[in-house]
Amino acid sequence: MFSNTIQLGLIKQLNRELESSLLYLSMASWVEKIGFEGICEFLYDHSNEERNHMFKLIRYINKRNGNFYISINNKSLETSYSSLKDLFQKLFQHEKDISEEINFLVELSSREKDYFTYNFLQWFIEEQIEEEALIKMILNKIELIGEDKSGLYLFNKDIKKYHKKN
Repeated sequence: MFSNTIQLGLIKQLNRELESSLLYLSMASWVEKIGFEGICEFLYDHSNEERNHMFKLIRYINKRNGNFYISINNKSLETSYSSLKDLFQKLFQHEKDISEEINFLVELSSREKDYFTYNFLQWFIEEQIEEEALIKMILNKIELIGEDKSGLYLFNKDIKKYHKKN
């Protein structure tokens, strides 16, 4: 069993992962409607990946004999964006916010001397490094392409190589 403080921190994080999954899902839907099927598949895949992060946290809490809950708040997610650049800028900021929360949990587990949780969270640190780098690279490409329709067409086809296999 672990401390209530650690358990609450992990519960907050699993709910953030659920929120992330829903954010990617709403973004994928918007992109699908404007006709970028490669980008929408990328975002749908990442929605599933974020949900899997939530499951990873749930399973860890269960292994430590803790209890969790899902907190669904009435906050609406954005379902429309001014551009792909706008979408990926918001996504990049979201991933940076998630990284801050993971860092907080790592610091908390160290302070609480919960080295099991500290070790468990190392996977999330590596994952966030990858997530931030990937979204930043995509954002950089979109900024480089600008409004060039042929560039966006090629990028939409090219993004398939960034799909992660869970």
